[in-house]
Amino acid sequence: MIRNYLITSLRSLRRNWNFTIINVTGLSLGLACCLLIFFTLRYELSFDVHHKNADKVYRILNHDLAGGENGFNTGIPLPALEALRNDFPEITTTCTYAIRETLITTIEGGQKKKFSEPFYAVSFIGPEYFGMLDYTWLKGSPQTSLKNPGSVVLTEQQGRKYFGNADPMGKTIRVSNRMDFIVTGVVANPPATTNFPFTTMLSFASLKEYGSFTNWDDWVSTYGGGQMYVMLPESVSKEQFNKQLIAFNKKYREKEEGAKLAFVLQPVKDIHFATKIGNYANRSISKGMIWSMALVGIFLLVTACVNFVNLATAQALRRAREVGVRKVLGSTRGQLLRQYFSETGIITMLSVVLALVIAQSSLPYVANLLNIQSEGILFVTDLSVIIFLLILTIVTTLLAGCYPALIVSGYQPILALKGRMKTSGSSQSNLRSGLIVLQFTISQIILIGTLIAYTQMKYFRTMDLGFEKDEIINLVIPENNPGQLEALRAGFTAEPGIRSLSFSAFTPMSRSNWQTGFTYENDAKELDFEIVMRPADTSYVRTYGLEIIAGRMYLPADTMREYVINETFVKKMGFTDPNEVLGKRLAIGRSALKLPIVGVVKDFNTYSLHHEIIPCVLTSSLREYRTLGMKLDKNADVEQIKRIEKIWSAVYPDYLFKYSFLDDTLNSFYEKEEKFFSLFRLLSGIAIFIGCLGLYGVVAFMVESRTKEMGIRKAVGASALNIFGLFSIDFVKLVIIALVIASPVAWYAMNEWLQDFTYKVNINWWIFVLAGVAAVIIALITISFQSVKAALTNPVEALKAE
Repeated sequence: MIRNYLITSLRSLRRNWNFTIINVTGLSLGLACCLLIFFTLRYELSFDVHHKNADKVYRILNHDLAGGENGFNTGIPLPALEALRNDFPEITTTCTYAIRETLITTIEGGQKKKFSEPFYAVSFIGPEYFGMLDYTWLKGSPQTSLKNPGSVVLTEQQGRKYFGNADPMGKTIRVSNRMDFIVTGVVANPPATTNFPFTTMLSFASLKEYGSFTNWDDWVSTYGGGQMYVMLPESVSKEQFNKQLIAFNKKYREKEEGAKLAFVLQPVKDIHFATKIGNYANRSISKGMIWSMALVGIFLLVTACVNFVNLATAQALRRAREVGVRKVLGSTRGQLLRQYFSETGIITMLSVVLALVIAQSSLPYVANLLNIQSEGILFVTDLSVIIFLLILTIVTTLLAGCYPALIVSGYQPILALKGRMKTSGSSQSNLRSGLIVLQFTISQIILIGTLIAYTQMKYFRTMDLGFEKDEIINLVIPENNPGQLEALRAGFTAEPGIRSLSFSAFTPMSRSNWQTGFTYENDAKELDFEIVMRPADTSYVRTYGLEIIAGRMYLPADTMREYVINETFVKKMGFTDPNEVLGKRLAIGRSALKLPIVGVVKDFNTYSLHHEIIPCVLTSSLREYRTLGMKLDKNADVEQIKRIEKIWSAVYPDYLFKYSFLDDTLNSFYEKEEKFFSLFRLLSGIAIFIGCLGLYGVVAFMVESRTKEMGIRKAVGASALNIFGLFSIDFVKLVIIALVIASPVAWYAMNEWLQDFTYKVNINWWIFVLAGVAAVIIALITISFQSVKAALTNPVEALKAE
């Protein structure tokens, strides 16, 4: 019996090969997209869930209460570490102090090797860290390997990188030409799904000796790379400890400081989804984006299933006589249902096989696009993927096959044999119209969302940031010893093609920032908002194209002598005229020395465009300079970079030369959004293509079923344009209805997405019009393939049909 069902099904599918191809193509694309989205979501949802204590480990955040949801900061004052351990001995506390781009030097066999490690790959870590998060130890001990100063634990991959196949234990590395560390442990490479991408873990006990921007008595200044983590015992809940942190905050911070700042806990499993707070991996995704991707996957599958239902119901009339004959010969409705479900099952199985091939072939592209590790991933051997595909196969077969099977198997044999089944105005026709509306509603939701995302990304790329970013090259200053900066300046000033240069702590917009409090004029208390510092020399304004709108630039100095503030600072202080603030005095941080404000600079963005502009202070401070910015001529070439490298290497022969263009650095701030925009652009195209496949199939059936009608119309004088309009007008109406339904849904969804950005575009009416026009044009082009063919058919041939 089963063999008979299969043979009959294969014959039917072969006889209607054109509709079979449309169904298989649509379903395979939909299933492939679902599979890739499933893989992506599984990857994103697995960050740091592999730690056995993940439910008990929390990151402590510094919350600026005035900033609301945007006021969370990962940096915690260093004195808080010992205070937490003293006040809460029952709670495990540790600090991870990750450092910026770092030079690692090794000497093997008399040969010196240099390695440049990226941001946050090198971190100072206490031994408590390994009690919170799970690592597989290959050599050494989690309890003792980082207990003593001068010790370092490497990942297995890092050990091979530094020492080849030799045993790294007991060998020495030198960090930033400052301090030597002996390898005391080796751990297996952590999974890619972690927010702690440390490859070189230095003992926290070495931090003071290393001297990396530390201030062990300052409860005000923070550094985003210096983060603290706690592991709560079973007897203490997150809510309970958050209440204890309120008292802790009041105890150690001054009253005014404690009133505007608070410590709060963040579960370690939520770090990956905190897009506004960030993490060491510099990779995050919002839960809203997770839901959006899941919905898109569901939408694509539904669109593909709608194709099947549309084409199956369209073919129902053609198969009516077949059903009548089968029923007259004794077939029961159950047998007919099994017959049609077997056809659906075969199409689905073919589609699943093709979807696996498409998904596996597309995986490297998608993985590269979304920065996902996919090496060694083979879907056919992945148990969770197989289970997901089995569920997907069953759901797809039921979704696509249930209604057509019930409709066709329910035909009355007498009416079916007489050919008196309705062809228009029937419930099947209304269903097809409704499903076409559903398809184009889904397609237009995705299309409108893609258009809005495009305008947002374009806004990011073209927005006036308040400073120049083109033709500016940045170099890291590895050391700031007496005479080194002067030597660099002298060398670069004599180099043709360099229009200006500036030493500073940060570029105008940076991931690394220094925020602190301040006191104003004769006030003894700090004000209720923090400022971001931009220590820089006097060439900073010229090099980066900043604009002084009141007063002047501070005079050259090695230490803080005068201040220039931004417009936002002026407004925060309650002044309307920038000139009114000139001559006022500030004391930064814990300093008692109050220095004058001598200028006001036009606002510029100090953080990415996810954040608003905050009060900013520019001042001189030679010891803080660790970035060199140079404005180059527009015709700068590779030879220019080589000459720059030669000058730089003469001053820093023990360091590796690395440079970056400022515009590329700023673009990397929105790399995540750009990649997901590219993905949604691709999915939008696939959704429209699947919808067009179904529309093409339905129109093809309608043309076939109305061949004689078209012949009569042409015989009585209807033009080709009349015939084309006859087929087109109904479908255009359906597309417009879909636009009306899709517009408010897309507006709401994208308006929620835009809330993640401080600077965002307005959702303009033309986006919806453009999406509607595009959908109508695409639908007309799809319809035209069959309707034009029908319009050009010889009426004599058409009247001889059937």
